[in-house]
Amino acid sequence: MAETGVIGCGCRGVTGGNFFHPGGFSLKSCFLEQSTKRNRNFFRSVSMIPPSKRGRFITKWRSVAGNSRIFSMDAREKSRSFVLVSSRHKRVPVFVMMPIDTFGIDASGCPKIKRLKALTVSLKALKLAGVHGIAVEVWWGIVERFCPLEFKWSLYEELFRLISEAGLKLHVALCFHSNMHLFGGKGGISLPLWIREIGDVNKDIYYRDKSGLSNNDYLTLGVDQLPLFGGRTAVQCYEDFMLSFSTKFEPYFGNVIEEISIGLGPSGELRYPAHPSGDGRWKFPGIGEFQCHDKYMMEDLMAVASQEGKPQWGSRDPPNTGCYNSFPSKVPFFEEGNDSFLSDYGRFFLEWYSGKLICHADAILAKAADVLRRRQEEEKNSVMLVAKIGGIYWWYKTSSHPAELTAGYYNTALRDGYDPVASVLSRHGAALNIPCLDMADSETPEKYLCSPEGLRRQIHDVSKKWTIQVTGRNTSERFDEMGLRQIRENCVQPNGDTLRSFTFCRMNEKIFRGENWNNFVPFIRQMSADM
Repeated sequence: MAETGVIGCGCRGVTGGNFFHPGGFSLKSCFLEQSTKRNRNFFRSVSMIPPSKRGRFITKWRSVAGNSRIFSMDAREKSRSFVLVSSRHKRVPVFVMMPIDTFGIDASGCPKIKRLKALTVSLKALKLAGVHGIAVEVWWGIVERFCPLEFKWSLYEELFRLISEAGLKLHVALCFHSNMHLFGGKGGISLPLWIREIGDVNKDIYYRDKSGLSNNDYLTLGVDQLPLFGGRTAVQCYEDFMLSFSTKFEPYFGNVIEEISIGLGPSGELRYPAHPSGDGRWKFPGIGEFQCHDKYMMEDLMAVASQEGKPQWGSRDPPNTGCYNSFPSKVPFFEEGNDSFLSDYGRFFLEWYSGKLICHADAILAKAADVLRRRQEEEKNSVMLVAKIGGIYWWYKTSSHPAELTAGYYNTALRDGYDPVASVLSRHGAALNIPCLDMADSETPEKYLCSPEGLRRQIHDVSKKWTIQVTGRNTSERFDEMGLRQIRENCVQPNGDTLRSFTFCRMNEKIFRGENWNNFVPFIRQMSADM
């Protein structure tokens, strides 16, 4: 459920290939430098939230926060943000994401666009309905598929031309992950073949769980600064891809391409693959498992623990953390006790685990922001940089938020885990894309202590604090009036501002069915009017 859309875009298992007209950075050194006793408050100093304000469970743990904040940004840094404009919009432009099976692999092993004629008709229909633009996933595994630094953009040149000629704008999602898990391993887009060849020899370039099982949907952030890829680090690979993209599609910037989201993890989201449903390891509402057992992550943990004067902390992740499908009430680490997430070791581990993710975002967004800034200074065209986070709303009403902790968000009843994420985005002038806009607490199982509404409120609060733009997406495929109304209402923030844009996941044959289309068109037109 998560890897196929509850965490990522809920369009996950949506197959639907036919269309119908409606009429019928060194992260290792980064962390080592920040992990001495003198600097441990660096990753602790996020907002400590009074339990009465958050309305959740009270624990005995007192705040250990310092006075500083992660990546604090002074006025000069704020003024350099190249996408910060007034967040008050009277309408919410809607992008519709391309079908999950837009691309296929032909008999020769080369990628191709499927059903071009039907796609052209569908684009025209969406334009007539009032859709603002199309969200397109630009896959690393397509463009740099066969050889390193050999970028082939012809498929995207053709696709962008079709979308532009239909009068639609573009949200481009640069994807450094694979979606093969959505197809049961028998289809989809993998990581580049030359990356997979390296992975066949060295499986530690992928995330591993405590059982040693790996996940080849995304490179472990443990290799971000290691030259394992033909002399390049993972971050350098991402940077070269972004540079090539910006060079090839520079004429589209600002006038056709309005938003570019940067892939930061599985499903393009900044998180660990803690809830892998593709191979059956995880099912909703399991708490998931920590993903740090590749040798590079473990080496980093050992080095950081030694610098803390606690080498025994570096040989393992926390004990008694359960398994993928455990419930928190039966797992000691996620309850309140001597060996829990509240212990000294528990805090140390979670600071390290979440801190690595924050460093990962900082390194990649810094490269992306630099690429866009240079292009926009030259062309005077504005493109909004976007980062996605996962929508992990189950067990949100518990004290420990275990599903969020395993995914890398150190968010508990007394600690705001999204504050440091928003801080990094603010630092690089990026907007925050949030999920679950189609969901209400009343529609979730009460016994699993879910709260998509609470999660959204928390994220809205930190985005306002850090003055960053907010965009959104749905998590489940909704065409019913209630679901679409829920989306529309959630596009208005509590302070009266509206979201900068909304991405509907996703285009497939269902959207053009009579009843669905009759609900979808009024929804689009209401989103385009004053909210």
